[in-house]
Amino acid sequence: MKIRRHYLALRRSFPKLPEGIPVETTLEELAEILECTHRNMVILLKRMQQEKWLSWTPRRGRGNRSSLLFLARPEDMLLQEAQEMVSKQDLRSALELMQAEESSGSMRELFHDWLSGQFGFHSEVSGQQRKDILRFPLPQTIHTLDPAAIHYSGESHLVNQLFDGLVRMDAKGEQVLPHLAHAWEVDDSRTVWTFYLRKGVFFHHGRKLVSSDVKYSLERLQKLAPRGLYSWAYASIVSMETPDDTTIHIRLSERNEAFLAFLTTNRASIVPQDYCEAAGRKFGKTPIGTGPFRLNGHEQGIWILEAFPAYFQGRGFLDRVEVWTLPERENRGIEEGQLPFQVMHNVRISDLNAAEWQQVRQLGMTCKFITFNEMKGEPTANPDLRAALNFAIDRAYLRDKLSGDVIESGESFSTRMEAPSIPKLAKLEEIEEKLQAAGYHGERIKLATIPQYEADAELIRQVCDRAGISIDIVLIPAEEFKGEARMSADMLLFAIMLDEHRELRLIDLYKSMQQHASSDLQSMLDRVIGQILAEPDAKEREKRFAQIENQLKERHSLLFLYRKHLKTAYHPSIRGISLESLGWVRFRDIWFT
Repeated sequence: MKIRRHYLALRRSFPKLPEGIPVETTLEELAEILECTHRNMVILLKRMQQEKWLSWTPRRGRGNRSSLLFLARPEDMLLQEAQEMVSKQDLRSALELMQAEESSGSMRELFHDWLSGQFGFHSEVSGQQRKDILRFPLPQTIHTLDPAAIHYSGESHLVNQLFDGLVRMDAKGEQVLPHLAHAWEVDDSRTVWTFYLRKGVFFHHGRKLVSSDVKYSLERLQKLAPRGLYSWAYASIVSMETPDDTTIHIRLSERNEAFLAFLTTNRASIVPQDYCEAAGRKFGKTPIGTGPFRLNGHEQGIWILEAFPAYFQGRGFLDRVEVWTLPERENRGIEEGQLPFQVMHNVRISDLNAAEWQQVRQLGMTCKFITFNEMKGEPTANPDLRAALNFAIDRAYLRDKLSGDVIESGESFSTRMEAPSIPKLAKLEEIEEKLQAAGYHGERIKLATIPQYEADAELIRQVCDRAGISIDIVLIPAEEFKGEARMSADMLLFAIMLDEHRELRLIDLYKSMQQHASSDLQSMLDRVIGQILAEPDAKEREKRFAQIENQLKERHSLLFLYRKHLKTAYHPSIRGISLESLGWVRFRDIWFT
């Protein structure tokens, strides 16, 4: 409300004046503050008196000053203004207003409590029609929903609601299942894959899916993301043929037993060629897919998804999902005793509240680790120094400082291996001896990571500082982390998601490590990854992965920090909960009682 902002502007002009204490002023002085005419100032004061925000007692005559009495607190006015912005779905402006200097901590707390109450499930009834709506908080910024350009888990989650791939992976990561393709086959050389598409699958803009869309989607991925996630999988596509609208032949340059698994990821989502070419760079903000939901619009931090009635696997139960993107600084987490949402990801719930909530410990976990840029040379090219660093990093300290009840130490990417016991804290004298033996004399070591892991990097810096190791932290945007920017660093802190796409993620990690590994390590990785991609037996592939991991650990080129299991909690009123990759709830499956 504009008049509310006028009141706040007036109030700011008298910062030391408390409410309820009159001050003498004139219409001319007030009009100058608001930069308006004498007549408009009279109208504004009358309106503010009607709202009971202030009291204005005019006094006529030369030299007589009128009396102004403020009644409404600016904190209350700011809160009302923010609430009105949210009601108009202008979430971004409301959050910016709450970050203003004049906003107190207590007022921000009140706003967050009020905002929490806006989330969850509700129904709108118009006549005989009921519309079921879920407002879903997402503590991230959505930069794009183009499958070829996403980098963050929130973006990935929404892409999974909007798009489909040729095939999909079961939750355990053990079996590839039909999806847009109802069947497929591969030739004896295992380099030519043929997929047969379902008939009658529609894109959100009304056109039927055809095989040329599949060809276009994969060619587009090669062009737009030549160094993107799993680029090694689609870079080997040398040609594609579409003999008819429901058949596509994909020829690879060499055998790749991970190719079919790659096609289950949302990187391989199918996009419509006609719309995609017309939209150009705008496609990421106005995406069209075949998924169970279609994007109905987005503005001011709110993305609106509506059920796609023609979805080939059946319409979802929810009519609309509103995804409210909250900057991470605004996401205070769920405190014990405060559970305003009906679906929550990766939260800690008190024993008192646990009985009222259903919790799912997801199959996936994240694993944080450190690798080294051995191409840069000293000091981290020295294996003795890497060993000393590994010895100096106090895992118990890291675990204690990290919040959540699902943190554990980790010494392997294997999800079957039990978490090892945390070793006793090394004595400083022992650490100093190892550092001296490694020839370390206080040189500054540059640690690179992405902004999302800044807190983890700071913990590593604290641990190393205790041991006399000087660390400088460099933050590189996630979309640039695979590029040249990281090559100036000595150490790299990153994480890997171990879910149903574990093999793909490990290959991607080891391919990435080759860029900054020593020549002998590059050769080993290249040789064993080649064996993995040519091996059809899953158990044999697992042995090769273990071989790589063991060699990296022996030479201290890979330092494990900790693992975090993922949990999703949901209220008993929700039915049909099922989880997708990264442990997010599939909106299509849920309904409320």
